[in-house]
Amino acid sequence: MCGIAGFVHIDYANLPPAETRLAWVKAMTGAMRHRGPDGDGHVIEGPTALGHRRLSIIDLSTGGQPMADAADLAVVTFNGEIYNYREIKRDLTAKGYVFRT
Repeated sequence: MCGIAGFVHIDYANLPPAETRLAWVKAMTGAMRHRGPDGDGHVIEGPTALGHRRLSIIDLSTGGQPMADAADLAVVTFNGEIYNYREIKRDLTAKGYVFRT
């Protein structure tokens, strides 16, 4: 099972450098390596950090997380499988959404 981690640094006036925050979230995902030995990903944006450990089940080559929307405005990481993803993708594609994985 995959693992997710992250934080929001609420003291924005004393926000540590991005490198420090990246090291923190990498330490968090490193502690969960057993949850997802197939890969990891990290995103730092402002005071927010997201991390993900991946256990590849489906979408083996291109399912890395965290993932962003096509405009890079929203980022998400999640743990789980969307079982009816084919139907959802078909409906959203018909509405003009573009998928990268």
